[in-house]
Amino acid sequence: MASPNGGDDFESSLLSFEKLDRASPDLWPEQLPGVADFAASCKNPITNSPPKWMAELESEDIEMLKELGSLTTANLMEKVKGLQNLAYQLGLEEFREMTRGKFLNILERPKK
Repeated sequence: MASPNGGDDFESSLLSFEKLDRASPDLWPEQLPGVADFAASCKNPITNSPPKWMAELESEDIEMLKELGSLTTANLMEKVKGLQNLAYQLGLEEFREMTRGKFLNILERPKK
């Protein structure tokens, strides 16, 4: 049976007291080029203009975003399931209409 302090002994055995010099760019190169520049640009003062993607939204879209943002995880999952079911039903309806169009020969190209 494990001792009550067994976990502490294991954790202390994993500790490393080695000092790493992170000042050298040769030892610690930027892993993703441009990240430092991006981070610096994010520190600029925030402007009052909305982001570009928000400028194209209508008030109805913004209300929908607010509504979805206020949902709990369970409610959001229900909403997603409802959308999946709706997409499935639309697919079935489209299949029926395409089959109907095929039988009525309205999808064939006119012969020249």
